[in-house]
Amino acid sequence: MGTSEKGHRQARVGVFGVGLAAYWPQFPGLKERLEGYLGEVERRIAGFGAEIVRGGMVDNAVAARKAGEMFARAGVDLLVCHTATYATSSQVLPVVQQARVPVVVLNLQPVAALDYERTDTAEWLANCSACCVPEISNAFARSGVEFHVVSGMLFDDEQAWGQIGQWCRAAAAAGALRRARLGFLGHTYPGMLDMYSDFTMVHGQLGAHVEVLEMCDLARLAERVAEEEIERKLAETVRLFEIAQGVEEEDLRWAARVAVGLDRLVEEFALDGLTYYYRGLDGNLYERLGAGMILGNSLLTARGIPASGEGDLKNCIAMLLMDRLGAGGSYTEFYAMDFRENFLLMGHDGPGHIAISDRRPVLRSLGLYHGKRGYGVSVEFNVKTGPVTILGLTQTGEGRLKLVAAEGESLPGPILRIGNTNSRIRFRLPPAEFVNRWCREGPTHHCALGIGHRMGEIEKVAALLGLPLARVGVVP
Repeated sequence: MGTSEKGHRQARVGVFGVGLAAYWPQFPGLKERLEGYLGEVERRIAGFGAEIVRGGMVDNAVAARKAGEMFARAGVDLLVCHTATYATSSQVLPVVQQARVPVVVLNLQPVAALDYERTDTAEWLANCSACCVPEISNAFARSGVEFHVVSGMLFDDEQAWGQIGQWCRAAAAAGALRRARLGFLGHTYPGMLDMYSDFTMVHGQLGAHVEVLEMCDLARLAERVAEEEIERKLAETVRLFEIAQGVEEEDLRWAARVAVGLDRLVEEFALDGLTYYYRGLDGNLYERLGAGMILGNSLLTARGIPASGEGDLKNCIAMLLMDRLGAGGSYTEFYAMDFRENFLLMGHDGPGHIAISDRRPVLRSLGLYHGKRGYGVSVEFNVKTGPVTILGLTQTGEGRLKLVAAEGESLPGPILRIGNTNSRIRFRLPPAEFVNRWCREGPTHHCALGIGHRMGEIEKVAALLGLPLARVGVVP
């Protein structure tokens, strides 16, 4: 399967270097040399898919304020400060104060070591990137500025540039969430107290917008779907899915009609994600719509528009973050513990992120949706084998949002044939201990399951969003 279409908005990263104006007349050519190093930083960050906003070499307090105002106008997601040589903290702090976004300080030395017996003052100044970093850190800490430092070498340092790449991907994900429009269609599954969400909390703590939708919005759009549109959606379905025996043509066509309606709903309300659930009654239209959404919402999720069932808005946000990190993010919960092979079976009924499976997902007919009204086609697949990460978003007793994450491995082997997504996931802790530790963090019962080990990026997303993060099963 491919990767999602909609995700991966570029991070807008403000990049500037710092040096001391007093040095330039004293050491001809030093400024130009350091500007060359800054160009290397810009080139490498652009290589991570970031949109660069250039602040140039900031060498005095007046220039710092102007650069900060420019970054603020540009709406950057993240600032990167390259300490090319010594600079006073008074010419760095104003940049960050004006831009009002977190900053990563790059202490990247051009050479592995100085030639101590031949290095003059000018050469030392071209390599003393570490000199001002403690001073800048002190000024940031005392001023309440969120900052992070990456130290290493400018060239040939995979560890340092790996960290910087993670910051760029995290900035893209956090920025995408801040600008996201999340649809809330219907209501939360009754009685699931962990999932009840305060929309103002989401607006206030994350910046995302929650668009409240009505079932009649979807009903109107699904009713207007033409037959040729249904045929095109069926052709797409046959191309992407294995159709299990017993799937009724009528159920498949209804799911295709609803899928086209969901496409239109996303377009009409400019949605980046969708949370939905509606119970319906006695086979009425809304019950049929609710039962017919699995195909369409799986296709939307694979396109980078995560769809979270049962009205779990917080999990939709976790799915969005995982997708924008390139991990996918499939709607998941704990299914069962396997004490013989030491793994957790994880999955859910409803939509899944079919783009992160290594085989064709199956569309299976269900005459009964457990715990839900209606019947129809449902999606069955497992996440591709290899490293995986789960990410949950929960809420503390004080009303603050909180991330919970763990890394594991998706294992090969048989899964349940019940028309649900389900995968065999082994974590670093034994199943019982892992569940105990996970529950200690007060999670919701859903999480987003994605491919790859993403803890480093998630830690940076949490820092950029100002959210606490609980890392479960991480070896100290």
